[in-house]
Amino acid sequence: MPAFRSLARMLPVVFAGVLSLSAAAIADAATEPSFDEIFSESGEQTLEQFIWEKRPLVIFADSASDPRFIRQMESLHARPGELAERDVVVITDTDPAGESPLRQKLRPRGFMLVLVGKDGQIKLRKPQPWDVREISHSIDKTPLRQDEIRERRALRNAGQ
Repeated sequence: MPAFRSLARMLPVVFAGVLSLSAAAIADAATEPSFDEIFSESGEQTLEQFIWEKRPLVIFADSASDPRFIRQMESLHARPGELAERDVVVITDTDPAGESPLRQKLRPRGFMLVLVGKDGQIKLRKPQPWDVREISHSIDKTPLRQDEIRERRALRNAGQ
């Protein structure tokens, strides 16, 4: 019987813990980026519209059924939070006949991944898919990203 009483006393504590975890999960879901915020099709977009705001990651392919394109998009969709944390916007272009402004400027041949910095300069060109970890590492090595990391760290420390 004493074990039941101690269990009964612990129940409100356990219940409160479960509620707080649920509230935290809801808050995290609210801050998780939506695909619409990160992923878009090329259309009439230009690199200039993203300068100092976002890091465009442009994915070109001659067709949406290109296995490299499919593999790349699966990888990116699996970890959108890491992209959002680095202010990445993913732009896809699978219509070579459309001659979008991005296709005209970057001149891809078949599948190509292009990472553009917030300064508008091309940081990376790859003819094969890269996973989010490799892309994140390339971004994290840039001086601007290093500054962003230091600023966020300073803000976090100031808030404590």
